[in-house]
Amino acid sequence: MTTHGNRYGEYGEYTVTTKAIQPQNTPGGNNDAIAPYRCFPAAELHQNLAAHSEEQLKLFLESWEDLPVDSYMKDGADYRRRRYGSFHWAAGELVADPAGVFHQTQEVNALHGGVDRAFPPLSESVRESGVLDTLIRFFMARLPGEFDPATSGVGVHQIRITATHDADGLPAPEGVHEDGHHFVAQVLMRRTDVDGGESQIFDRNRRPIHRTTLLDAFESLVIDDRRVFHGVSAIRPVDGVRRGIRDMLLIDYFPLRGCHAATEDRRGAR
Repeated sequence: MTTHGNRYGEYGEYTVTTKAIQPQNTPGGNNDAIAPYRCFPAAELHQNLAAHSEEQLKLFLESWEDLPVDSYMKDGADYRRRRYGSFHWAAGELVADPAGVFHQTQEVNALHGGVDRAFPPLSESVRESGVLDTLIRFFMARLPGEFDPATSGVGVHQIRITATHDADGLPAPEGVHEDGHHFVAQVLMRRTDVDGGESQIFDRNRRPIHRTTLLDAFESLVIDDRRVFHGVSAIRPVDGVRRGIRDMLLIDYFPLRGCHAATEDRRGAR
């Protein structure tokens, strides 16, 4: 994985914008024949991460200890911590984009959409991590639909949700929603001293079609965001503890140009 310093340098910062889209088949594919989500047990991820040492995996997981509070939460809520970065593909190599802003339309995210959110960037060690590269490639090869890396980008969110006895943690404060991408991988990194956190998938008529609770590190769920809505129930500490956490890695897969699901807008060209 490489850090790319000048692909958009002449334009300054860039924006990744996500918009709501209508459910449809992926061009060139037959999405009707493919379930709109896939589940992966932790063991399958560990098998694909076997080339990485225990120390490398430990350092990757520990990077969730260094997430700043999400300053864009409504009402000054401080239960979510977050970092974000995006990548593109060049000659089969995953290349990190310069720091920019993340934007969701209000149609996609009625709670936090409509504003540019300049999340703290991924740390250099995470951006350059072979573990992250392996995870991005693992899910890209197993998406529930067609995906062309040559014309697509990848967004990576590190998120920690904290729950206390005074306040539940809300992994999805916007409720049942879509993200505005083509595909989203939801990867559990750590779950400590919490109940709840049930992942829920709904069809486009908002009828429930799948529910599961991710329990083990690297247990994962991947959705076709064009064909489903999703949500996650609140977390709360188990009895006898004051605080619990749920750490997630979210990986977005989206087309870079010429598609209504996600576009890359250059600030100097807007």
